Amino acid sequence: MQLSPSSSQLTPQLRQAISALEAGQIVGYPSETVWGLAAHAARPGAVEALTLRKGREVGKPIQVSCLDLEAVRAVAHWNPALEVLAPFWPGPLTVVTAALPSCPPDLAPGGWVGVRVPAHPVIQALLARCGGLLATTSLNPSGHPAARTFAEAQAYALADLLLTDSQNGEDAPAGVASTVIQLPNIGLPNTGQRVARVLREGGLPVAVLAEALARVGVHLAPIEQPK
Repeated sequence: MQLSPSSSQLTPQLRQAISALEAGQIVGYPSETVWGLAAHAARPGAVEALTLRKGREVGKPIQVSCLDLEAVRAVAHWNPALEVLAPFWPGPLTVVTAALPSCPPDLAPGGWVGVRVPAHPVIQALLARCGGLLATTSLNPSGHPAARTFAEAQAYALADLLLTDSQNGEDAPAGVASTVIQLPNIGLPNTGQRVARVLREGGLPVAVLAEALARVGVHLAPIEQPK
């Protein structure tokens, strides 16, 4: 993993956010997609607190933001599909894939973990000082639109500490939510059909991902439309 920046390189608000995360609190942060909520992946009860704060269904996989590919390898079973998707990170791509047995169970209910390497410098700085992994989710109550501005994030009042966007300014709108896909259990026993599924279309075009996955013999099925 990349080395953490020294304390002298961190702004006061980032130092405050790191302390809050280490204390098990929920931090709201800007990203290159939409505003997010983060909890320390290694603090007992923090991931559950994040799930409850959002009103998210218990047992539903939560996104794990990773500092870099080494951090992804620490929680996810590396496979050829991840290999061809890796060049899209850092970026707006979340991949749900088989978790390693060593992955904490609250990050991988049912044996699946959703991983992303974000590009925004704020979340990258937090990741660098929090072991390379954070449990993250969009900043909104479950069932509501994700916050796209600081004002919207503030209005939801879900974070114990809400960071400002020092890079783009408080009034700058966020981008589009990440594209989310689920991979088959490539490389594991009883892999079955090599079909990946689109769970959400977002900031990364599905056609680009489908082309990459086809190189390792994986078909990317589109979102099923209701009949």
